[in-house]
Amino acid sequence: MGRDTAQRPTPSFDDTNFTALLVNEQHDRIHVQLYRPHVRNAIDQTMIDELHAVCAVLEADPRTLILSGSGGIFASGADIRQLRERRRDDALAGINSTLFSRIAKLPMPVIAALDGYALGGGAELAYAADFRIGTPSVKIGNPETGLGILAAAGASWRLKELVGEPVAKEILLTGRILSAGEALAVNLITEIHEPDALMDAANALADRISKQDPLATRITKSVFTAPAESHPMIDQLAQAVLFESEAKFDRMQKFLDRKKKS
Repeated sequence: MGRDTAQRPTPSFDDTNFTALLVNEQHDRIHVQLYRPHVRNAIDQTMIDELHAVCAVLEADPRTLILSGSGGIFASGADIRQLRERRRDDALAGINSTLFSRIAKLPMPVIAALDGYALGGGAELAYAADFRIGTPSVKIGNPETGLGILAAAGASWRLKELVGEPVAKEILLTGRILSAGEALAVNLITEIHEPDALMDAANALADRISKQDPLATRITKSVFTAPAESHPMIDQLAQAVLFESEAKFDRMQKFLDRKKKS
């Protein structure tokens, strides 16, 4: 049989009728707002499906992703009504963890702009981001054990990497919820801004990312998350690719030209 050479259509936001998200598309970034204010932006299957659609677009056309909530809340957690009905096979399917891993692996950086509650699945979504900034009202943590389950969508291993084992155990095993100041102190968030300045801060961070070479940014993110045993070989291979890129020559020449003028 002949090989099918027909091109598949590039995913776009025109393909999805969003109901649980508000999506603002720009040339270098996408702002996605979790929008289920009547249930404090609880993460349900519709939101998961729509976030997968966002990932498909960003995998095809890499740009920075900014995630935020609505109504003064990032996400109060998974939708308990749906979560209560899930059984063994649902857990084995990794409904939330598959999505959050996909978000973490997006080619360009992900910024989580947190306001109010970021609990349970909402916290795990934030943990999957590359950057987390927040407002003074942030409350972040994992109360899953109080509901008879565990935080199985990344917190059990990402949180230890982010804040260290002692704090991670306190959050996961005692249900401790961190305030904004406490989250800042353990570097779980890196900046605190008033609510009306939060998106400006997120966009300022995206602006700084946009000033970098996109290919170098993408490859650096991939190398950063590579397994420890793959270094330094993967670093050398990645550098070899970048050493041949046109952007490397252009950007270094501009640097040298500026040095001559100074």
